[in-house]
Amino acid sequence: MQLNKHANGLLSIYFTAGYPSLDSTLQIAKMLEEAGADFLEIGFPYSDPVADGPVIQHSSEVALQNGMNIPLLFEQLKNLREQVSIPVFLMGYFNPVLQYGIENFCKSCKEVGVNGVIIPDLPMYEYEELYRDIFEENGISNIFLVTPQTSEERIRYIDNLSTGFIYVLSSNATTGKTLEVKESSAAYYQKLKDMDLKNPLVIGFGISSAQTFQKATEYAQGAIVGSAFVKLLGEPDYMDKIPSFIQGIKGL
Repeated sequence: MQLNKHANGLLSIYFTAGYPSLDSTLQIAKMLEEAGADFLEIGFPYSDPVADGPVIQHSSEVALQNGMNIPLLFEQLKNLREQVSIPVFLMGYFNPVLQYGIENFCKSCKEVGVNGVIIPDLPMYEYEELYRDIFEENGISNIFLVTPQTSEERIRYIDNLSTGFIYVLSSNATTGKTLEVKESSAAYYQKLKDMDLKNPLVIGFGISSAQTFQKATEYAQGAIVGSAFVKLLGEPDYMDKIPSFIQGIKGL
């Protein structure tokens, strides 16, 4: 499933399944669509989330304490497509997916209507050699990440291997850092834009305001807000605040 290459200003929201409460996942997803999010990333929690900043790490810890796991997440998502129509991607680490079973995982994604997955610690060569056929048989897009250090050759290789979008990391830092779009980042984004890749680009890490969202979408089809939204979920009456949060990021 590929995002629209010709779209502009797409907003993706990341949140952790099972946070702030065990049964809040589908309610949050539904509210995000109603509020104007264009696609979603639902994180499945893991006990050692090394690439995540403190806000998302905390949400992962709470979700695990609440009892969230992959089998339960799929159980919760079985009515996903009765309530949510925008694209949904699952994001997390490879270990729990391996424990669940790669084939089972892809089949479960297909059954509930998940469009793709983002597994940052699944090596590209391993995916290609061992798992690509399973993903493709089930119509599940595997999303790859690129950073300012990724070579042009590797970016083009990723582009050929991708079917959803390319996740552009604004830096090698953990999530949740406030990263202004510096000249070096702007040059990196411009380089990617000029490569005229077949897959849409979506920028993540450090997008937390209308200003950073607007800047990112000058170079890419979309941008992802994670930590800033997860922080909101820790506040009282968070469901009531979701519409104004989305409108604030989109500058409406």
